[in-house]
Amino acid sequence: MASVQDLINSGIFHTENPGRSEQPITRVFCCDLLSVAMGKAPSGCAWVTVIGNRNTLAVASLADVSCIVLAEGASFTEDDMQCAKEQEIAVFSTDLPVFEAALKVHQLL
Repeated sequence: MASVQDLINSGIFHTENPGRSEQPITRVFCCDLLSVAMGKAPSGCAWVTVIGNRNTLAVASLADVSCIVLAEGASFTEDDMQCAKEQEIAVFSTDLPVFEAALKVHQLL
């Protein structure tokens, strides 16, 4: 099982915020509908999405995900990143498509 720190160390993605780097990553979850993610994102997952807004952070917190991977060039605003830092949510970014980003995380696991 990999951790957020392992994902940071891999250099696969740009680390926007390390969050709680000791968090284990149990699996990968891909979803771009916040209402679905809120009910189905497994605790401890690496959530790969293109939704870069504060609501994504709220859902990540509620679902207890280990990290968010913003794919396809998506990003948070500076205010949203401050919120991620305050809530200690690990955030990564990449230009890769969602599937390819998820596959990279899966290979690390």
